[in-house]
Amino acid sequence: MVRAWFMDNEDTDQRLEHHLNPPEFLTLDQLFTSTGVEYFKINVPTFDSDGVLEGIRKKRGYSYEDEITCSKDCLPDYENKLQSFFTEHLHTDEEIRFVVDGSGYFDVRHGKDDRWVRIEVVAGDMIVIPSGIYHRFTLDSKNYIKAKRYFVGEPVWLPYNRPADDMEARKDYLHRLETGFAA
Repeated sequence: MVRAWFMDNEDTDQRLEHHLNPPEFLTLDQLFTSTGVEYFKINVPTFDSDGVLEGIRKKRGYSYEDEITCSKDCLPDYENKLQSFFTEHLHTDEEIRFVVDGSGYFDVRHGKDDRWVRIEVVAGDMIVIPSGIYHRFTLDSKNYIKAKRYFVGEPVWLPYNRPADDMEARKDYLHRLETGFAA
């Protein structure tokens, strides 16, 4: 089950499990209402046959999928790739990740006060990061994650590093944050 908590404001080595002591956790409802991040629990051993993931894909219109493995052995230019994933950015489309093995962290900006919220993901966790939210990704100390990535239509891989406040995706996100997210 996914865990989410507020982080310290320090910008420490991203692979350290660094957080407030004791951490201030958010419930899944709090995470959704304050950031728009959605969570789904998927059964890894049966995801390709039980219909749960397929139902989510159909309902949300995810028509493209691929898989990424982040580890020193599997990811070309590993250190530079991790640094680019950890650079604060936004996308014009949702970022959908279903973890099939390993673990890592997605950090998103809390809507009202811009604090970092760290979301720990492990096998079976699927999160949907809304378009227009500032976020970043890093591995935990295990340095390994395998995840399926989903898109509506052809994938858009372009990150827009902060500041990108004049972008339409960012303005739309801030409007949804103000008026409330719809699941």
